[in-house]
Amino acid sequence: MSDVTSGGHRGLVMDEPLLFELDSGGHCGVDLPEPEGKARRLGGVKERQSIGLPGVSEPEVIRHFTRLSQKNYAIDSGLYPLGSCTMKHNPRINEKVVRLPGFAMAHPLQPPATVQGCLELIATLAHWLTTLTGMQGVAMSPAAGAHGEFAGLMCIRAALTARGDARRRILVPESAHGTNPATAALCDYRVDTVPCDARGRVDLAAFERALDDDVAALMLTNPNTCGLFETDIMTIADMLHSSGAFLYADGANFNAIVGRVRPGDLGVDAMHINLHKTFSTPHGGGGPGSGPVVLCEELVPFAPLPRIEADGDVWRLIEHDSDGLAFGRLRSFHGQMGMFVRALAYMMSHGADGLRQVAEDAVLNANYVLARLSGAYNVPFPGPCMHECLFDDGNLKDTGISTLDIAKAMIDEGYHPMTMYFPLIVHGAMLIEPTETESRQSIDRFCDVMVHLAEEARKGNQDLFHGAPRFAPWRRLDETAAARRPVLTWAPDRPA
Repeated sequence: MSDVTSGGHRGLVMDEPLLFELDSGGHCGVDLPEPEGKARRLGGVKERQSIGLPGVSEPEVIRHFTRLSQKNYAIDSGLYPLGSCTMKHNPRINEKVVRLPGFAMAHPLQPPATVQGCLELIATLAHWLTTLTGMQGVAMSPAAGAHGEFAGLMCIRAALTARGDARRRILVPESAHGTNPATAALCDYRVDTVPCDARGRVDLAAFERALDDDVAALMLTNPNTCGLFETDIMTIADMLHSSGAFLYADGANFNAIVGRVRPGDLGVDAMHINLHKTFSTPHGGGGPGSGPVVLCEELVPFAPLPRIEADGDVWRLIEHDSDGLAFGRLRSFHGQMGMFVRALAYMMSHGADGLRQVAEDAVLNANYVLARLSGAYNVPFPGPCMHECLFDDGNLKDTGISTLDIAKAMIDEGYHPMTMYFPLIVHGAMLIEPTETESRQSIDRFCDVMVHLAEEARKGNQDLFHGAPRFAPWRRLDETAAARRPVLTWAPDRPA
C-alpha cells in the first residue's frame, strides 16, 4: 500500500501550497468600492502590471495560516528534546501577566515618569539576576545571548584599555557554542582553541600552556556543551586572574545550576543569561530575545548604557555616563520588556526553593534519560551528566544507520529530533535535554521510542530509516542541495 495520498494530505493534516499558488485572481479578503472624487497621489503615473500579491478570500487566508501552524512542532505539542536549546514549557501565568495593559501598551518613547512601573520591574529583575549569580552588576539591554556575549567582551576590552593593557587573545574550549569564537572575533580578538580531555572537560594542562600575558579572557560554558560540569573551573579562574585575564562564562546552561551554584562564587567575571533557557521566556518571544549580562565589580563601571537607578521613590533611566567609562550603547532602547515581565513572573511564581528545584529536576530528568538510553546508544563520556545528556551513533556504525537516520525516523514517531552532530567534538552526536517540565511518563514514552529505533537498527531494518519520514507533510529532502542551492523566491513559471 502506498504511503502517499492522491492529494498529498496525511490523516487530517492537509498539504498546503504557497500563498502565491492559491492566487485565484480577483478574490480578496475585503470588498471595498473604488473611492470617488479622489485624485491619484502619483500624479499621472499609472500601474503597468500587477504588483504580484495573491488574491485569496478571507476563509482561504485563515485556512492557509492555520494549516501552516499545524506543521510547526512546538513545546505545546509534545516533548521537545533539543539539547543546548532548553525547550521548556512557557507557563501561561507569564503570558497573562505580560498582557496587562500597563506592560503590553507601554511605548519605549514614553517619558520615564509615565512608565515607573516598567522601570521598577526591570530593576527588580536585575536585582534577582545579580542575587542568583552572586555578581555585582548587570546590563539589561542585550537582545539575545550572543548580544550579551558581545556586551560582556566589550566590558572586558574597555576594562583592559583603562588599565593600558592591550591583550589580543581569547581562549575558547573546542566544545563551546559557535557564538563564542564569533563574538571574540567581532571584538577584534584572536581566537585560540583549548582542547577537551578524555572526560569531555577543558584540558587543564593544555589551558595552562595556552595562557600567557596576551590572553584577555577565557570563554567557558559551565555546565559545558557536553552536559558536564567543569570541575576545574575555580582552578581555571585563579589561573586567569593571576595572569591579569578575565573569566567569561557562557550562561546558556545556567538552568542546570540556578539556585544551587552562584557563578560569581566560582570566579566568573562576566556571564550572559538566556532568559528563555533559564527563566522560561519564549525563544525570541515574537521579537527580540533577551540576554542580560551580569558583571563583577571591576567590570560594572564599563557596562553599556542606559541603566536604571533609584532616586528616592523615583526610578530614573540614565542615558549619559558622567565618568565616561561605559563602552557605549548596544541598542536604541533598554531591552525587551515582554521578556523581562515573563522572566520576573517565572521567578516570583517559583520562589527561591522553586528555582532550586528547577535545576534539580532538570538534572534528574537528564540523568534518567542517560540511564534509560545507555546501551541503546553510545555514551562518549562516562559518569553522570547535568541538564542534558550526550550520545552518539558509534555502536550503530555496523548497521548502516546514522544519527541522521535516527532523527528522520523520530519524526514518524511523533517527535522532533534531538540536537544532531553537536558538539562538534563528538562524531554523530545526539544531544538530548528533557528539561524539568517533562513528567516521568512523558520521558518514558520518548525513551521507549528511542530504544525501539535502536533495536530496529540492529535488526537491519534499513528501509524503516532510509525511507523516513513517511508520515510528515514532506518526505526526506536533499538537505545538502537545499543548503547549497536554496530557492528563496517564487515565480509563476517555476514550481515551489
